Amino acid sequence: MTNRDLTLRFAEPDDCFVLFDLIKGLAEYEKLSHAVTGNALALKEHLFGSPRYVEAILALYQGQAVGFALFFYNYSTFLTKPGIYLEDLFVLPEYRRQGIGKALLIKLAQIALERDCGRLEWSVLDWNESAQAFYCRMGASILDDWRICRVADEALLKLGSGD
Repeated sequence: MTNRDLTLRFAEPDDCFVLFDLIKGLAEYEKLSHAVTGNALALKEHLFGSPRYVEAILALYQGQAVGFALFFYNYSTFLTKPGIYLEDLFVLPEYRRQGIGKALLIKLAQIALERDCGRLEWSVLDWNESAQAFYCRMGASILDDWRICRVADEALLKLGSGD
């Protein structure tokens, strides 16, 4: 693969079905296909509606979508700066180890710097040792002393009702 064969660009409204197919590919890789309950039209609304909740970068190899990074802003009260939270980074298995994931991370770092963000952060599954090693090679620190807390589905309804 040469750099001429790879294009990174912000997703456009017509990309939402292709992007959602890549999301389903990520879910399959993570053995979480059963957890995909959304759809491409909702994704399109969140990417391009008002308000815009997320942004996405597509990786195209010779014009074919082979990966993506989906991200949104978070905020550091300690830095008093916005940050970028990378929700998902995915490259189709047959296109891995060709620099596409690295190119996506570099692009996100450039976006964070251009937007005066204080940090770029994301989560990685504990079993995904190859991804952890890749992220460490890219300069990431894996924070052992932090855990993700999540309230979803019935628990979210219950919490929201004040019970």
